[in-house]
Amino acid sequence: QVQLVESGGGLVQPGGSLRLSCAASGSMLSSYSMGWYRQVPGKLRELVAQITGTTSTNYADSVKGRFTVSRDGAKNAVYLQMGSLKPEDTAVYYCNAYIYRFGLRQEYWGQGTQVTVSS
Repeated sequence: QVQLVESGGGLVQPGGSLRLSCAASGSMLSSYSMGWYRQVPGKLRELVAQITGTTSTNYADSVKGRFTVSRDGAKNAVYLQMGSLKPEDTAVYYCNAYIYRFGLRQEYWGQGTQVTVSS
């Protein structure tokens, strides 16, 4: 079992920055790929950024160059540094962890944190 707890959401003006944190607990966390998804009402949850190991990253085209995902193995934490924020970045952001076992994907989600970009 893996438990994920996000923090750091809030209200920020367009062009501003925000850092989300995800504290993870559980066993074999270093074996999990971790990342961030976001969701707005009426739309599917979408991948924002993902990190495998400590250096292999993947980003949605809409956030490339503006967001950076990182992880701290010693703290069992994953971060999402968001910059040059736009109103369309407004969403609930969810921390995600997954691993494949015997060909099946096991994944876990945090409760989500609201990010609102507005003047």
